[in-house]
Amino acid sequence: MPGLITVDAVTQSFPLAGGGAYIALRDIDLDIAEGEFVSLIGHSGCGKSTLLNLLAGLTRASEGGILLDGREVTSPGPDRMVVFQNYSLLPWQTVRQNIALAVRNVLTDLTPEQQRERVDEQLKLVGLAAAADKHPAELSGGMKQRVAIARALAIQPRLLLLDEPFGALDALTRGNMQQQLMQLCQASGITTVMVTHDVDEALLLSDRVVMLTNGPEARIGQILEVPLPRPRQRLEVMEHPDYYQLRSELIGFLQQQRRLRQRKQSLGQSTLQPGAPRSGRASATKTAALTTVRIGYLPGLDSAPLAVALERQLFDRERLRVLPVPFTRWQQLEEKLMAGELEAAITSATAPLALSLGLHGQAPWPAITPMTVTRNGNAVCLSQRFLSQGLTDLAALAQRQRAGTSPLRLAIAQRGNMQELLLRHWLANGGLDPDRDLQLRTLSPMAMQAALRAGEIDGFIAGRYRVARAVEDGLAYVVATDRDIWPAHPEKVLTCHEAWAESHRQALLDLCAGLLQAGPICDDGGQRPYLIGLLSDPQWLGPSSALALQRQFDFGTGEQSSDRLLLNRYHADRAQVPDQAEGAWMLSQFSRWGWCPFPSNRLELLSQTYRGDLYEAAMAQAGLPCLWPERQPFALADGRRFDQDAPLRYLDGLPCSATPTVEPVTLPPAASPRPLAASRDARHA
Repeated sequence: MPGLITVDAVTQSFPLAGGGAYIALRDIDLDIAEGEFVSLIGHSGCGKSTLLNLLAGLTRASEGGILLDGREVTSPGPDRMVVFQNYSLLPWQTVRQNIALAVRNVLTDLTPEQQRERVDEQLKLVGLAAAADKHPAELSGGMKQRVAIARALAIQPRLLLLDEPFGALDALTRGNMQQQLMQLCQASGITTVMVTHDVDEALLLSDRVVMLTNGPEARIGQILEVPLPRPRQRLEVMEHPDYYQLRSELIGFLQQQRRLRQRKQSLGQSTLQPGAPRSGRASATKTAALTTVRIGYLPGLDSAPLAVALERQLFDRERLRVLPVPFTRWQQLEEKLMAGELEAAITSATAPLALSLGLHGQAPWPAITPMTVTRNGNAVCLSQRFLSQGLTDLAALAQRQRAGTSPLRLAIAQRGNMQELLLRHWLANGGLDPDRDLQLRTLSPMAMQAALRAGEIDGFIAGRYRVARAVEDGLAYVVATDRDIWPAHPEKVLTCHEAWAESHRQALLDLCAGLLQAGPICDDGGQRPYLIGLLSDPQWLGPSSALALQRQFDFGTGEQSSDRLLLNRYHADRAQVPDQAEGAWMLSQFSRWGWCPFPSNRLELLSQTYRGDLYEAAMAQAGLPCLWPERQPFALADGRRFDQDAPLRYLDGLPCSATPTVEPVTLPPAASPRPLAASRDARHA
């Protein structure tokens, strides 16, 4: 079906008498097809009616816009008709006159006789022909609502907008009206958007249900497709085998949103409230106490924004003292972070979710990420001794394993990190079972080259700096890169404890703002000589930084240099966004490999972990435009599209993927499990 309506990055705010603004909706993206019935649900205050008014043209968006048939909606028009909960009938006019008034004013090309025929058709359609000469005061609530719907349909609008049209009706009348509305919409083929609080009503009537998160600053949390066949009858719908699963999904979303609201209240949520400033520098004063933030990292290209921010003095020096703490092993870094000996760390993109879930035997720890630090930069390399066997691609590796040879011994830097997920996904796409055809060993990135030289491993996956050194020394060649697995994947993120983020919000924003400002510098090709000089310091990369930052990359296969190995991305193409959709993909992989059940309360977990509110505030403080990814499915290099609203459907089509166990996961408590260390300095950890 061709698209009729496009809601493009719509934000709606309202000025407050005391100054500032109330943000009702934030970054809403939605496409609605011709003839589709869409319901909007969410808790009170989530902006459902606000979005309906924007679609009607009764208000204009503060940011973004709405297109109807390719034309921007700027004001009300006869191509859109709203049916309000209170009917909005003229009490001094009869039923016929209320409908005729709309017809006369809109369908002016019809003759008076044709207009009368049009009114009579609508009266018959809604079963009110016998009540045509009655006034609204003589009608029941259900009859009044039918008059309002008949008036709306009489002018043949392209879009019918319903604001809880049956909320005031008794159960029996509501059921009858729902059935009639469904028949009317199907018979006329009209596109309909309805606001409702009733999940059963939404499932009965809708093709899709759009679920909005808690307000203020509500966003689309999930979109549920309703694949129930039409025409529908209430009893038949309730007997459909998918009905209660769909109903559970809707109720589960609402319950998760309620728990998120309670969690914020228990944390003493310090996000900006209505009336607080939304742009420019944060509201803390320059006389605020200096906060020391110890940030852990492993030397590599991923630490470039931290190096640049420190060298360029991009952190607020009057409020923030940043102490970089280098580590050689990821496990040790995470242990210090969980012990409170670090306030923040640059970690694998999987770490915030893995820490919160308590994967691999560790206790759950409530981690959050306010920003992505870097994307791309990984490669899979094998020992040079395999080159003579022609193992230069995935197909050759699969053929080798089918011949019954011993499993490949490959090293990863950390169990369950993004590199392991990429490696497993790539191998499985070639028909290899990572748990059968692979022996994984966890090594410090600094130790991988020595292990390869000693013949203890057959290869490894790592960032381009480690791979480049192995290739330069004649030890390895590249067999796959990000481009072969997932271009633009999140690689490293900023991670901290949820309670620390709430109690030290300004310090975290200052830290993020400095790293965000460093991102464009790291992406700038003209700054490459500067980066090489800066990262040559042993604290960051050492003298091989030039090798890692070269654009042309020798794959070690004897062929001419190639640029197929993607450079790390720090800012361009919305690289720094903390993206819940990418987090949902990670959860699907955790479940795919049997590390944990797929969380039925994933939206609660993702909303708690991916703090877009902090990212947005830090971008404003840094003076950078805040852009969000479009809410569309994305594809990895294998071509399979991942839809964050249907992750289980994605899992069903993956090789080496058993039927996942779906269970609610127990999230760690909002309060810190232990006091965050304040005195012990982890600089020499």
